Amino acid sequence: MHPSDQWQICVILNSLWLAAAALLLESYMSQALKNLLTLLNLEKIEEGLFRGQSEDLGLRQVFGGQVVGQALYAAKETVPDERLVHSFHSYFLRPGDSKKPIIYDVETLRDGNSFSARRVSAIQNGKPIFYMTASFQAPEAGFEHQKTMPSAPAPDGLPSETQIAQSLAHLLPPVLKDKFICDRPLEVRPVEFHNPLKGHVAEPHRQVWIRANGSVPDDLRVHQYLLGYASDLNFLPVALQPHGIGFLEPGIQIATIDHSMWFHRPFNLNEWLLYSVESTSASSARGFVRGEFYTQDGVLVASTVQEGVMRNHN
Repeated sequence: MHPSDQWQICVILNSLWLAAAALLLESYMSQALKNLLTLLNLEKIEEGLFRGQSEDLGLRQVFGGQVVGQALYAAKETVPDERLVHSFHSYFLRPGDSKKPIIYDVETLRDGNSFSARRVSAIQNGKPIFYMTASFQAPEAGFEHQKTMPSAPAPDGLPSETQIAQSLAHLLPPVLKDKFICDRPLEVRPVEFHNPLKGHVAEPHRQVWIRANGSVPDDLRVHQYLLGYASDLNFLPVALQPHGIGFLEPGIQIATIDHSMWFHRPFNLNEWLLYSVESTSASSARGFVRGEFYTQDGVLVASTVQEGVMRNHN
């Protein structure tokens, strides 16, 4: 074989190897992310009826983001593929048991020319623990404007919550240690760390960067219900900051009452999103928070609002 031919073959093989390596890197998914996608991928029992398993995060009850993500999955399974969720409004009625599955019952409220509406009931032990009403719309052009993204340090160089938890592992209660220091499905990098075990007085603002720990499939609907899951992270505890309280301190009770979310524009959870959260009020044993998700280049992709119980039993 002529040397020039050998060289060309080597170049081709090298290009193929690089392409294969890039494909493997692009398709990499952490085991934690695989587990979360499996958790949110419900079993269909019959038309409009689904069963989901529960995840124990070391909290007193089922994590609210799990129920939100599973309810969004159930709802989107009943609408045409081209219609994407643009808003949902939900109420948490009872604490969920993380050791038992949850049944999701989807009711079709309306299928119009442009919008579809669904109501989802999450049921455990024969009783509803959660209600959601969600609206879906096919992509449509229209007027455009948005709020300017607040300033925030870039995520590069910021430690992740997992890294922070590992550095504080000796301070964590045994029941929480394994849950907090393990690999997580979403990488969360706080701009400023707020210790849930020992709070400090701070303004009611918080910023965290969030992205998937691995590669999420190229389906915007999957990214949406994952963001629904993520929207309950670093949220209600912001309302405790002016009072110098961490939400895992002894005697502190917090629980979501209602949670709403609006999806404004397409996004990719494989890339960093800034979650900027503020609490504008706390009264009558309730805290109120609202948040916004931005891409790194300043595009507002989603907004959130939540109110929850906050009690100090000390």
